[in-house]
Amino acid sequence: MAPLPLQRDTVQRPGTSRAGCVPGRRPASRTSLPGIPLAPSAARRFVRAALAEWTGLGVPAAVGFSDRLADDAVTVTNELVTNAVVHAGTTVDLVITLEEGGEEPSAALVLEVTDHHPARPVSGDDPAPEPEPAGAAAGELPDPAEYGRGLQLVATLADSWGITYRTGRKTVWARLPVDDWSAPPAQPEADALRRGLRAAELLAPVARRTERDDTVWDGRGAPAFLAEASDLLAGQLDEGLVAAIAGQLLVPRLADWCAIRLEAESGKSAAEPRPVQVRHRDESGAEALRAALETAPFTLPAATGSGPVPVPVPWSATRAEGAGGAPRPGCPDGAALAFRITAGGRTLGTVIVGREGDAPVPEAVSSLIEDFVRRLGLAVGAARAYTRQATISRILQRGLLPSKVADIPGVTSALVYEPSDDGVVGGDFYDIFPCPGDRWCFVLGDVQGSGPEAAVVTGLARPWLRLLSREGFGVGEVLDRLNRLLLDDAMEAAEAAALMVAAAGGQQLHDGTQPRFLSLLYGEVVPLPGGGVRCTVASAGHPLPLLLRPDGSVRPAAEPQVLLGVVEEVAYESQVFDLAPGDTLLCVTDGVTERRSGPLMFDDGDGLARALAGCAGLPADATAERLRRAVHEFAEQPPDDDVALLVLHAD
Repeated sequence: MAPLPLQRDTVQRPGTSRAGCVPGRRPASRTSLPGIPLAPSAARRFVRAALAEWTGLGVPAAVGFSDRLADDAVTVTNELVTNAVVHAGTTVDLVITLEEGGEEPSAALVLEVTDHHPARPVSGDDPAPEPEPAGAAAGELPDPAEYGRGLQLVATLADSWGITYRTGRKTVWARLPVDDWSAPPAQPEADALRRGLRAAELLAPVARRTERDDTVWDGRGAPAFLAEASDLLAGQLDEGLVAAIAGQLLVPRLADWCAIRLEAESGKSAAEPRPVQVRHRDESGAEALRAALETAPFTLPAATGSGPVPVPVPWSATRAEGAGGAPRPGCPDGAALAFRITAGGRTLGTVIVGREGDAPVPEAVSSLIEDFVRRLGLAVGAARAYTRQATISRILQRGLLPSKVADIPGVTSALVYEPSDDGVVGGDFYDIFPCPGDRWCFVLGDVQGSGPEAAVVTGLARPWLRLLSREGFGVGEVLDRLNRLLLDDAMEAAEAAALMVAAAGGQQLHDGTQPRFLSLLYGEVVPLPGGGVRCTVASAGHPLPLLLRPDGSVRPAAEPQVLLGVVEEVAYESQVFDLAPGDTLLCVTDGVTERRSGPLMFDDGDGLARALAGCAGLPADATAERLRRAVHEFAEQPPDDDVALLVLHAD
């Protein structure tokens, strides 16, 4: 069975001079990928496939390709595409070029990755490239804060690299020398070529007039397409992005054009405008198609099933607008089929696909599109379920946290709160509030776990703390009483669970509940007549607060004590100290101290104290921002736990 057609542009083009590059004939392959998380993996496969293809075709310089060169090329491509996706979020253009030797026996691979961010700076209106980073051609790395840490790897593997800015786009290129281009020819790797280009083939656009081969869908081509498409769709959590990817998968492989409209969810206004995703193999026809659909919106009868329904071509209703009743430019006649998008028995939207010309859509293609639309419905349903959960979580989180923290006289405060991006309520919470007697109290807590159980504890602890504090109890007494309240609540929950077990005939039930443990840092601040404030703090199983003096010295400001909700007979103690003008008090949760990079944690070897010492003399907001950056830069991956820190700086 013939493989899927390779959707790629392979050209021979004359060389252009670049630092360290020898002009010559240059085989080049290029593709464009959407700015989504799957783009780097598709780019990696694309590069491996291009190298395999050039080797199989016997390109002279390709005989020197080695496994190490292929690995380096894939690694560099991954870094550049990942940076483009993360920092620009636009379509990414990838070009891999093989520069053959000129007068001297040398050859190199040149990788170019271009994003299309509209806010790239250029000097004046001159479209000429801006200067490359200093030392780029020599492999030296500029400041990572400006150009990103991913380029450290690029600079290590490439013998030269650079950055070119033009209006509305930025290109980062890297040159990798071919190891030994006089080596014996390698064997063709057709299988690797077919495997490697699969993801890029599904995502990347094709030439406008590529001939479509419908015979590939009669055998293994259809299951392979559906498997790859399912992976691409299932990985997205935004329904708009799901529809956009679906359009890229359908056009032009299965149709010349398509339109996807997702209906509003039940409970939302029926009049809410729903954008239509339109894709046309000829870009000039996309706007005409969109205009026709706006003039005559497409709908399907309620009794329509999931199968294909022949429908009029959208612009047939507007043909009279053309001169002499002719078709509108860019919208030739053809055949159109509509499919209902469903999931769980609910209608989620409609897909219309069309082909130009008089030939009907083959039955094999129609069946394949029907199967594809089923998977599209599952992906849209999953994205909507995630969106609903995330929305509920955000609303609940807003209700559990204060809408505004109080201002403490003589103290400047700064707060960083970043819940982990998992779509559920986090376990961290904070508060600053006034109390009678010219007192201000501050709280930073961390409930074990996350989700509904954590929300229950947070919903109990924060109002209890405010009530106990305003009743005039001291810092230690507040923690004593909160501990007993948590234990009483846990006892009531255990008794309720026991009753459920008895009602079930003694069978053990697992309802997913967790022990309600709470780590808490609680403090009280009283302004002093001569400036500064007096602090009283207590830590219950929480990372200890750190006190920073203007001379850069750092020390813990509290003693460790047991978690709340664990031990009944415990008396919590507090520590008292003065926060003089220029002093800073730092409070954090374990999302900061236990931030991981491999086997290491951020606070190993007093890492947090060292980071805080470097903030001597900074105001509260600058200290908070510097520490936040330090936490994020400690590891390449984003934090997997809530990050919360509170800075109090005596004015």
